[in-house]
Amino acid sequence: MKQRPLRKLMLATSLVFATSSAMAFEPERTAECIAPANPGGGWDFTCRSVGKVLTDLGYIEGNVQTVNMPGAGGGVAFAHTLSKREGDSALMVAASTATTTRLAQGQFRGMTAEQVKWAAALGADYGVIAVAQDSPYKTLNELMDAIKADPLSVKFGGGSALGGWDHLKVLIAAKAAGVTELPKIKYLAYNGGAEAITQVVGGHIQGFTGDVSEVLGFVESGDLRVLAVLAEERLPGELGGMPTAVEQGIDAVAPNWRGFYLPAGIPDDAYEWWTQTYDKLYASNEWKQVMQQNGLMPFHKSGAEFEAFVQQQVKDIRELSIEIGLIK
Repeated sequence: MKQRPLRKLMLATSLVFATSSAMAFEPERTAECIAPANPGGGWDFTCRSVGKVLTDLGYIEGNVQTVNMPGAGGGVAFAHTLSKREGDSALMVAASTATTTRLAQGQFRGMTAEQVKWAAALGADYGVIAVAQDSPYKTLNELMDAIKADPLSVKFGGGSALGGWDHLKVLIAAKAAGVTELPKIKYLAYNGGAEAITQVVGGHIQGFTGDVSEVLGFVESGDLRVLAVLAEERLPGELGGMPTAVEQGIDAVAPNWRGFYLPAGIPDDAYEWWTQTYDKLYASNEWKQVMQQNGLMPFHKSGAEFEAFVQQQVKDIRELSIEIGLIK
């Protein structure tokens, strides 16, 4: 049986949500989700999977239309939300750590994280640092000790560009381990995590920095060994055999979260409805099944807590980017 929202769903043809001083916020039948990329990527998955569960559970009575809006690594969608959708309570926009990274580095020129309403994160793909199975480095501390002795002795590869989230993961870990010459750490950008892993397995570079979902097949085949998962605690189920950086005394946490922001100017009760609805969705068995089927790990923040988390993440990434000379 479908779960029903606490407030009565209104039947209307407009995509705009109505509010009134006489009644609490009531969602209409349909909503829109902007995926800031072409179909098939992570943001597209976030929109389509969350939209389906929202309708399956009856939180949106009609449908959630996914609109793909690629360009500038999410910048086109961010600018569209700011300039054309202010106050639109029927709109949600998919986001991730890639969004906060680009905001922190000023890649969305003239735009900041404070210009939208951050709603919720509904799961994450945690960062990892891995080496080839026959690597001499058996622990994260051994790898970091080698970098401290000679920052040029270890080359890392990942699927993001120089200064992107994969690059920053190893720098987050190195900084937490006490490495002082972060700009000297070598990072090579490849066209996807699989290509970078192939270079590690082939002995061309020493370390891989990416996400848990990217290494699973290579770990199962015996080609790759994970030195650390960048999570607060060990991951559930079969992934529990991978050690965290934290348990090795290196306080490095790097979740690639999946979530949403909403336009500025929406009413407070609309924002509250969305955050509470995301809370219920995250707790549902339907969403837990989606997470399990798609390799998402537990990670959930919403409302004011998520706003604070995003602002701190932007601050931390900006400081790290300045430290390595990526931005001024």
